Amino acid sequence: INTVLSEDVTGVQYAAVLKNIYAMGAGIAHGLGYGDNFQRVLVANAAGEMSRFLKAISGDVSSCVNYSSSVYLGDLLVTCYSQFSRNRTFGNMLGKGYSVKAAQLEMNMVAEGYYASNLIYNKSAKRDLQLPIADAVYRVIYENANAKKTFKVLSDHNLH
Repeated sequence: INTVLSEDVTGVQYAAVLKNIYAMGAGIAHGLGYGDNFQRVLVANAAGEMSRFLKAISGDVSSCVNYSSSVYLGDLLVTCYSQFSRNRTFGNMLGKGYSVKAAQLEMNMVAEGYYASNLIYNKSAKRDLQLPIADAVYRVIYENANAKKTFKVLSDHNLH
């Protein structure tokens, strides 16, 4: 294993925020009964969303930053797939029908993606960025949108 240094402090910090939102999305999908193939497509699309957001935040689309490196993609993958991920667990509970409050009380731990979702939703709206997965997670958490219906629309129209 090699340690890779990055000068992209802002990108690394936002990637750490975003991966928690996408892990919640992966958890919601799992709780709803979506299988491995859906998870694969969801996470691949999440990586694309993350890259678009990070490029928009940096303002330098010609940047040489490799968003598929372990600090970005690796962290996203482990957080989305790990059974020990607090954010995936939180999302799984929402997918199974828990309310946000009930999931928070039962977990008795902080799922950072809860707070991150609001932050990213507002930042992406200011930049008119299309982040369908992050937006779907936001709607489930903050607008009390029905997870099953929200993810059905997401799977039918936004994931390729």
